[in-house]
Amino acid sequence: MKIRHLWQKRKSIVFAWLISYSVVLFVMTMISLIVYAQSSKALKSEIHRANDSLLKQARYTIDTQIDLMKRLNMEITWNAKLQSLMYSTKSPGDAQFSAYQLVKDMLTYQTSYASIDEFYVTWEQEDSLLRPGNVRDLETAFNTIHNTGDISYEQWMHTINNTESNRFLLLPRLDSASSRTSIAYLTHLPKDLNDRKTGTVVVMTDRDRFQEAVESISGFSGGQVLILNQDNEVLLSNLPVSVDQDRIVERLSVGGGTMISPSRDGGSELFSISSSVSDLKYALVIPSNIYWEKAEYVRKFTYISILISLIGAGVLTWFFMRRNYSPIQQLVQSLSDKNGERSEGNELSFIQRAISQTRSEKERIALQLQMHQHALRSNMLNRLFKGKLDSPVPYEEAFKSFNMKLLSDRFAVILFMVENDESLSSKLSGIDANERRKLVQFIITNVVEELAGRHQHAGYVAEIDDMMVCLVNFAEAETQSFKEDLYAIATEAQSFLLRFQMDLTISIGGIHLSLAGIAEAYQEAVDAMEYKMVLGKREIITYDEIRIDPADNLRFGYYYPLQLEQQIINWIKAGEYEQASRSMSDITQRNFNKPIVSLTLARCLIFNLVGTMVKAINELGDGESSVLGDNPLWMDKILACDTIQEMQQELFGLLEEVCAFAAATIEKNVSQERAESLRGLVEKVTRHIEEHYDDSSLNVNTIGERFDLKGSYLSKLFRTQKGEGLLDYINKFRIDQAKRMIKCRQDSIAEVAKHVGYNEVATFIRVFKKYEGITPGKFKEMN
Repeated sequence: MKIRHLWQKRKSIVFAWLISYSVVLFVMTMISLIVYAQSSKALKSEIHRANDSLLKQARYTIDTQIDLMKRLNMEITWNAKLQSLMYSTKSPGDAQFSAYQLVKDMLTYQTSYASIDEFYVTWEQEDSLLRPGNVRDLETAFNTIHNTGDISYEQWMHTINNTESNRFLLLPRLDSASSRTSIAYLTHLPKDLNDRKTGTVVVMTDRDRFQEAVESISGFSGGQVLILNQDNEVLLSNLPVSVDQDRIVERLSVGGGTMISPSRDGGSELFSISSSVSDLKYALVIPSNIYWEKAEYVRKFTYISILISLIGAGVLTWFFMRRNYSPIQQLVQSLSDKNGERSEGNELSFIQRAISQTRSEKERIALQLQMHQHALRSNMLNRLFKGKLDSPVPYEEAFKSFNMKLLSDRFAVILFMVENDESLSSKLSGIDANERRKLVQFIITNVVEELAGRHQHAGYVAEIDDMMVCLVNFAEAETQSFKEDLYAIATEAQSFLLRFQMDLTISIGGIHLSLAGIAEAYQEAVDAMEYKMVLGKREIITYDEIRIDPADNLRFGYYYPLQLEQQIINWIKAGEYEQASRSMSDITQRNFNKPIVSLTLARCLIFNLVGTMVKAINELGDGESSVLGDNPLWMDKILACDTIQEMQQELFGLLEEVCAFAAATIEKNVSQERAESLRGLVEKVTRHIEEHYDDSSLNVNTIGERFDLKGSYLSKLFRTQKGEGLLDYINKFRIDQAKRMIKCRQDSIAEVAKHVGYNEVATFIRVFKKYEGITPGKFKEMN
């Protein structure tokens, strides 16, 4: 009967609690088991850490000695005398002397590296071995150093020649204290230019120097310690070679740190670590029973604690279930009576539904109010800026309803215009235009209102006509600082919003009293914003800068006299861009400096300057020139500019092209005049030669004097036009006349020479042969 009743209550919170407590009990039981497992691991970890620390300590001791061996090997390898001996072509006598000097130097190494027991260099060229203080042939050196009976001379030579370079290996040594074995570090010297072996450097340290570090670990842990080279060959072990040692080497070859036959009764665990200065490995194998004994104690203690927890949890579960269910039952009855709904299932679900319905209704109402509040606030500010004071709700009450505090009756308006909408669109390409506009408005609103608050004033921002408008309500303070505060807010906002890559033009209206003055302040800010055309974009423009005081001298025109315009036209026609641009810059600076010129006059001045360039082009005689043809929309570009600075930039760009065109036209005209003058001069010189070729005094210099020019310069001009020098032309013309005379007259060669201007017959013959290839006499015979 009780089981059936419990099944009917399966959806009740009582059943859920029973399941929950059971789960908690199960979780705690699992936690205890996990604690047991982790405790066992912790014991193992502590043992591992202790052995690892010992292994690292031994590594430090052994690495110190290994580092000395490698350092000595390096110093010997790069010894200048060794390099000279191995790689220079010396006579046998010089080589022996160099070897003698080298072994003397090696005595210094023996003193500096006292812990190194033996080192030598094999000399392949002479089949010798270089030791500190002496040079021996290889066989004698083997008998002196290595002949302990463990290896033969041939085995030693095979080891020296065939072992890879930079390797550690074991070599016997006669002078070793007890083990008669040393750990050797072997390095082959580079081959010579003929690709022949040169020698090998061997540095040895007795195994007894490493044995103390090994014994300190094995004595503490009772394990086996091994030192292996990079080929997993055992260099040193505290125990004799055994089957287990071979298995350890096999495990290290596939990765250390694995268990070898782990069990609770026996087995061992492997630790390995690499040398920090070489390719050696250090391995430690310890028995597993060291940590299993302590883990068994932890296991028994865990089982007992779990049993006690189960008994206590059952009693406490029943007690707390009865105690905690009473208030929930009362709450369910209260909600059922209020809502007219009975709870037949889970009590908490019933309570949650009731609360959720109440909260959803509240959030829906709050969201609707918030959406309408933002639109109503913007509409209220818009009406104030437009001067519409006839509101059904008094503005003072409206400000309170929107949580907008009025600190005083002094107001000002700041306008913000974003100048780089296109670049922002490209940078925020992931969102649509409407969302992008809302994001920009949100950023500007938060930044400007916070900056106003930092200056102890209240700021309220709204959007009007694609501009962000901030209504600033000043705090009750000294009015002298209000203008500085407005400018500071604008400056800080402009600088800060540059971080969001927003380029802003900001205008500031005047300070006015009462709500009725807000519209006037807004209009002043709008008027100031229009003057960005004169002052430029990305500026902060205050109404005080552009306001025209009746007491000031009003300007009803601009400065651009006719004589200055004519002067600029002359400079343009002459292609003088620097002079023309300087004069135009002076005109714009003179007209656009304070007092500020009106916008209408500013536009007129720009168009007047454009007209000046059109006049200059027409006076050049090319009104339909390629300059204007290449820029068909130049006037439209100027009209599309938002500021005088942009108009000036377009204007000066057009001015540069016009001046370049004028300069090119002038240069072209000058070149044509010069060519025509040169042709006339050459024609006169040619006629003079044809008329006076029979004059023996006719030459380049006399012709130059005739035309008031230096002879060489006249000849150069003549060559430019005719393609040949003046003297060549005189000689060719005379020879042509001589040939005609020889053909038509019976005069002698001497007479012909005098007729064509040669006093010496020999000169005539030489010149004739130069141009005709034959003598005059031969030419006469042929004709």
